[in-house]
Amino acid sequence: MHKLRFLVSRRWIVFALAVVGLAWVAWRLGEWQFHRLEDRQERNETIERNEEAGAQPIADVMAPGEPVAGAEEWRIVEASGTYAVEDTVIVRYRTREGAAGVDVVVPLELADGSSVLVDRGWYATDNRGATSEEVPEPPPGEVTVTGWVRRDAEGDSTEVSDQSTRAVNSEQIGEALDREVLGGWIDLRSESPEPETPLLPVEMPELDNGPHFFYGLQWWFFGALAIFGFFYLMYDEWRGGRGPWGRTEQAGARSRSEARSEAAEQSTVDGKHHTGQE
Repeated sequence: MHKLRFLVSRRWIVFALAVVGLAWVAWRLGEWQFHRLEDRQERNETIERNEEAGAQPIADVMAPGEPVAGAEEWRIVEASGTYAVEDTVIVRYRTREGAAGVDVVVPLELADGSSVLVDRGWYATDNRGATSEEVPEPPPGEVTVTGWVRRDAEGDSTEVSDQSTRAVNSEQIGEALDREVLGGWIDLRSESPEPETPLLPVEMPELDNGPHFFYGLQWWFFGALAIFGFFYLMYDEWRGGRGPWGRTEQAGARSRSEARSEAAEQSTVDGKHHTGQE
């Protein structure tokens, strides 16, 4: 057991703690990736299930001032009303394949006096912003729309200034427009009648598992590799001190031994030379 005494040295204790910390971080990052995989699979199942169920009346899913529940997101709803073109809100910094553009959100006034925010799609612009006057108008008169229910964004990006924002939040937009709006908003799927100049439709999320599974395996592999490396170096040190620090110590010992030998040789030569002179 005396050969394992090196494990209680300061450097090996620090090394062991570093390896444990690295392995723990790698394990948690792997778990995070697998949780993201589960969330993505659940979202994909929800989208597919709602697609099969078809459109539901908007009043069954959304209500004024009520946030959209997680289980309700991506449900397909149908509503009829009139677009309030004067209250169009521009969502800035929406690029597609490197091209600058904006999303166009227009309130749809419902029969009960409330409104639902409709993201009608993407419009290419020459710069990173645009005004409501520059984008194509929706169809006039009564319109029937279907769309996917979306939850409100959060954070500083939802601030509304001059009828433009960077992310859609129904509460923020409702206050800015002085309108009663339903909680959440909808991504347009279809509208009837169709507009003269249609916008590019909303990009739906890809219904695949993404890279999360392989990312999770990679993180766990890195953690296992760190543990394996620790035990390999420990074994290497145990069988003769040939680990990374053992080699350093041996090299240092050889250097000191060589220095002493050279000093002894030089002392002998100097002694002989001094005797010869006498």
